[in-house]
Amino acid sequence: MRWKRRSVAKVVLTGTLIAAVLPPSIDWEMVYASTTSSANVVRSDQELQKTLLSAMNQRLSQVQFVYQGKTNQLKGQLKDALEQALESDPYMNYTIESYGYSYSGSTKSANVSVQLSYRETAAQTAYVSRRVQSILGSIIKPGMNDHEKVKVIHDWIVLNLKYDETLRKYTAYDGLSSGSTVCQGYSLLAYKMLKDAGITNRIVEGTAAPRDTGISQLHAWNLVLLDGKWYHLDTTWDDPAPDKAGEIGTGYYLRTDGQMKKDHSWTKSYPAANTLYRNTLTKLISQKDSHQGFYKKLEHALEYQLYEPSEIVSSSSQLRTKVRGVIKEKGHSLLFRYHGSHEDLMDDLQDLYRLGVNSISYVESELDETNDLRVYVTWK
Repeated sequence: MRWKRRSVAKVVLTGTLIAAVLPPSIDWEMVYASTTSSANVVRSDQELQKTLLSAMNQRLSQVQFVYQGKTNQLKGQLKDALEQALESDPYMNYTIESYGYSYSGSTKSANVSVQLSYRETAAQTAYVSRRVQSILGSIIKPGMNDHEKVKVIHDWIVLNLKYDETLRKYTAYDGLSSGSTVCQGYSLLAYKMLKDAGITNRIVEGTAAPRDTGISQLHAWNLVLLDGKWYHLDTTWDDPAPDKAGEIGTGYYLRTDGQMKKDHSWTKSYPAANTLYRNTLTKLISQKDSHQGFYKKLEHALEYQLYEPSEIVSSSSQLRTKVRGVIKEKGHSLLFRYHGSHEDLMDDLQDLYRLGVNSISYVESELDETNDLRVYVTWK
């Protein structure tokens, strides 16, 4: 099945950097010391970061404090502190809409003002937290391991959100309250749900180029850590567009860097994802523990059975044999791996009419990491 790709949008943080250093004719350090308390005096980079992050968590639009220390590099210190505060909290990083700062003072002390704007209010973020806890409470069952948790979280997001074609909704709050958001909202909600479920993950920002258009667009998705291995998870691109109730895509479920780079790209440094999840599942299934049934079901949902030699079809006789088996079970569809050209496939599909079936339809696509085709055929 081909999933329609969609336009994506991402918020870009912009800072208005204003630095006004007054002549040191007034002893500002003494003035500030006499008019302010120690509660709003900052003396180190660590305190800078802590102060800024605290203001962000309270959704303050402005924070003012006195910086005591050498101010000749304060501009760079403020910029670094803001970036480090945001990097320390990925959810906040993509909830901030913009920031700016200004300062004035002497070489030993400065009065600093930081302006902040947000895409989500404190009340809205609190709503997200409550809803996430409620959702996790309903979908995560006792005894589930991280592999099972990732799957139910992925599926809940895909089934309950749809892509915001207006490109005006950017947050997890938008997604939960209205049912639609852009890729940033998908990845923020996935980050929050995975994190609250105890699963380490990161938000990846980059671009994606749908294979049907080849046009790169800003995009965001997640990296998930499972059993010490990182995997890409793109809930946006696993959600069909236009939205189709009850349908869940898996084409971007726990992928490697190599698999993602076919239509995704990123420039920032992220943990390497170089483990094939189908190999991971094979090892997990071989352990024959209480989760084996889930692993086998997931293996089938991800269509990893197509990598088994027995699934390869390379002749009309092999295809007829498989279709006969499905017909015997009163089925009307078959998913298989085809080794051959498009023209050969057309001939072999046409040959199926000899079995007495009607209205043959099919969808074909490249099968990852092979020279073969993934083919889904239906008939009446």
